[in-house]
Amino acid sequence: MLRRLLWTLVMCGTFCFFAWMLDPSPALLGQETPRASDAAMVKEIQLAREAMAKGVRFFVDRVAVNGGYVYQVSSDLRYREGEGDAGEQTVFVQPPGTPAVGLALIEAFERTREPSLLEAAKQTAECMLRGQLLSGGWQQKIEFDPSLRAKIAYRVDPPKKANAKNWSSLDDNQTQTAIRFLARVDRVLEFQDAKIHEGVEYALRGLLANQFPNGAWAQGFQELDPNRSFPILDATYPQEWPRKHPGGDYWIFYTLNDNAMVRTMDTLWFAYDVYQEERYKTAALKGAEFLLRGQMPDPQPAWAQQYDYSMHPVWARKFEPPAISGGESQEILETLMDTFDRTGDSKYLAAAQRGLEYLERCKLSDGKLARFYELETNRPLFFTKSYELTYDDSDMPTHYSFKVQSKLDSLQKRLKQLQGLDGEKRFQHLDREAKKNRQLSVLDKPVPKIEEVHRVIRTMNEAGAWVESGKLKYVKAKDYEDRIISSETFIQNLETLSRFVAGGAR
Repeated sequence: MLRRLLWTLVMCGTFCFFAWMLDPSPALLGQETPRASDAAMVKEIQLAREAMAKGVRFFVDRVAVNGGYVYQVSSDLRYREGEGDAGEQTVFVQPPGTPAVGLALIEAFERTREPSLLEAAKQTAECMLRGQLLSGGWQQKIEFDPSLRAKIAYRVDPPKKANAKNWSSLDDNQTQTAIRFLARVDRVLEFQDAKIHEGVEYALRGLLANQFPNGAWAQGFQELDPNRSFPILDATYPQEWPRKHPGGDYWIFYTLNDNAMVRTMDTLWFAYDVYQEERYKTAALKGAEFLLRGQMPDPQPAWAQQYDYSMHPVWARKFEPPAISGGESQEILETLMDTFDRTGDSKYLAAAQRGLEYLERCKLSDGKLARFYELETNRPLFFTKSYELTYDDSDMPTHYSFKVQSKLDSLQKRLKQLQGLDGEKRFQHLDREAKKNRQLSVLDKPVPKIEEVHRVIRTMNEAGAWVESGKLKYVKAKDYEDRIISSETFIQNLETLSRFVAGGAR
């Protein structure tokens, strides 16, 4: 027995010696020194980290105004624009403006823990607080020119005029993105920055206070009319509707247009994930109940862009008629399935099934969906360039998507997966969903390919700017090169670099 043990030890020692001779790896010596390939990756990560720091430094020091941003600036930094020309002291809230850039900064910090990213995000948070309205939310832009600020009901320096603008906008993801950004910063700071924490709570209180009794929101909010009753009804078809735009304040009605409501619900779920307060979950589920009520009866069990207080589809802008929407309806199907993920209630899947089957029947010859289908007849509706309602798609304006891509195949696939969950499978699925970090994780995306990282670094100039070909859409001046610096490009490149740095460190 002893002889066999000695023989085994000799053979193991001989094997290890020859293995070391062939490959004297530090691992065999009990060390953790990287191999040559690991050293090369360490260098790549360092280059990406340096590029990230340089790009952020340029954007924060040279492009920002009071910590805020616009969509794009001329390469010489003289001209700025968002969804319109921007003055020297104007920043935009609407993505890809200030809070969208702020989200990119704070998420990059969460990935890499680079202190300069957190400092930049905090400066942007301060900018957003200075743009918060008394009603709780934000408008499309923030003005820092004192003469313009006096006309707007900002919280930090309330106006002296009673008629100052105080309409918080849910259009184009404005207030929603602002809340998500500030809540993300609040969470990173462990809720210890009193100003930021109070600003988020104030915004969410405004959002909850202006939810209609049926669960919907208007396109924005200031204060619900205390003298008006809002009956809780199911959607129905109007007996008749005007074929020409009637004008009026369409933005006061129940609005699904441009996915305003589903983004609001998503923001409330995000707030629930961050703060774990039941009131945000309750409001999100109340919104889901409105989606069930807003589903039109047969023969068109999908959704309109906008409903009046009688729950009839109604005109919005002059190119948005009362109709069934092939665009917004697809996003609502996704939201209903998301709500099932949160609750396990099969009524959301049943509504999604009806809507999906209907939309499958609505596909155009090219596989797309019309943005609008005529009420009850289901004929696709379009507009001429002179904004006359028509069934003909040969003379459409180009500023709006009157046809949209179909996502029905992916929606159908997800729906079937969810419908296949019953009994123990459903319980396990809901348990997994409950344990997820939900919308808070920044490490759930794949690490970018090295070629993409090289492209991002290569396209940065010596100053740290990503300059690209392009023209400013709203600036009238022409005395600049056709070269711009884009917030959207900055956001994408920062995400690529920070994901690469984080992925290499894991």
